[in-house]
Amino acid sequence: MNEKTNKMSFMPINKLMITMGVPMILSMMLQAVYNIVDSIFVGGMADTGEQALNALTLAFPIQMLMVAIGIGTGVGMGAVVSLRLGQGKHKEAGKTAGNAFTLATFIYLVFFLFGIFGVTAYIKSQTKNILIADMAIGYLRICCVLSFGIVFFSIFEKLLQSTGKSLYSTIAQIAGAIVNMILDPILIYGWLGLPTLGVYGAAYATVLGQITSLILAAIFHFSKNTEIKIEPAYMKPSVQIIKEIYAVGLPAIIAQALMSVMTYGLNRILVRIDESVVTAYGLFYKIQQFILFAAFGLRDAITPIVSFNYGKQDKSRINSGIKYGLGYTFVIMLIGTLFLEIFAEPFGALFGLAGSTKEICIGAMHIISISFVFAGANIAFQGIFQALESGLESLIVSVCRQFLFVLPVAWLFSKIAINNIDLTWIVWMTFIIAEGISCLISIIFMKRIKKNKIDFPQAEFI
Repeated sequence: MNEKTNKMSFMPINKLMITMGVPMILSMMLQAVYNIVDSIFVGGMADTGEQALNALTLAFPIQMLMVAIGIGTGVGMGAVVSLRLGQGKHKEAGKTAGNAFTLATFIYLVFFLFGIFGVTAYIKSQTKNILIADMAIGYLRICCVLSFGIVFFSIFEKLLQSTGKSLYSTIAQIAGAIVNMILDPILIYGWLGLPTLGVYGAAYATVLGQITSLILAAIFHFSKNTEIKIEPAYMKPSVQIIKEIYAVGLPAIIAQALMSVMTYGLNRILVRIDESVVTAYGLFYKIQQFILFAAFGLRDAITPIVSFNYGKQDKSRINSGIKYGLGYTFVIMLIGTLFLEIFAEPFGALFGLAGSTKEICIGAMHIISISFVFAGANIAFQGIFQALESGLESLIVSVCRQFLFVLPVAWLFSKIAINNIDLTWIVWMTFIIAEGISCLISIIFMKRIKKNKIDFPQAEFI
């Protein structure tokens, strides 16, 4: 590959971070938007809207697991591909991509089989309501059987990002989101003369949006990613390559899966105080996605930039990638914090909240948003650790900020608020504590990694 054809070789890091980061941030924030839009249309179903929302809630953990495994595999592959391209090892980069497609095929088959044989038992383990169970089973079965769209899109998306072509992956993702949002009311409500499919229409809209993204991402990859050649022989499984992919990708998978575990655990804890606290936190969770997803988007720019230059052994550009990545993340999170502090009241009214639920949600926005700066730093550090082949450190930070320092602390604080709902604000302090302590751990890890892998002896590089 001629380095002049790959902007990660020559473009100033400051400009490169913006060029790659902005499209990723926008696509992630759009993801948060259409997740809410899906719920709005489903909730608007006549007579069964509430049951349909419940059905989607039951299906959500499996959908998140699907996304977690697909994206995690893509993240691991992307980091290794960027590293190999930085080293000038084009054939090895192609073999890594080929093995990722083999892994994606296996992942899809697992979810396909689960969709056929496992969905019914999974859903019925959570509800005895026949109507809700039937809707959830039908919805999740469609999403699993046709999950090839989201699984393979995750691979093409990270291939484009690994070579600095994040704009194309963003276009593909936005196109899929738009298709999803357009098809939602048409298929759910039976517009344009089509049959009314209800919750099943939401499932078909979702998978058709994912397939749209896959098709576009594949077209962009094969037409634009000329530095990565994928031969059929490259898809032969290699234990070594798969290990390299999941050395980085497994922490990303666990980090995504922990989000579902944390939310489930918090719901179990918060319901001990009052149902309204669960409702308030659920709405806040949707609002905060706009902010935190921006950090995730920028992290997806930080990782290939740092990884590529780590492969090139370019110490100056590695340090610049870390500096600008952390700096821009701090600015975004600070803006997000101020935004929620200022507009907490209007957001509470936007969702039609009233009484104690509204006050609890507003209180959550005011308090939890303070943790965003620490959360953004942790997310950025995780991307940096993944790029520097320090997946274990990334995993430890994930466990700390989404489990170890959240559920036990929230449970302890909830005991104070159980007999006095006005003290619920104490529980929201959990997030500041968890993200703050995790940030200190991230800084300690960063200092050690910098010493061992950036201020490196040449032997550190493969």
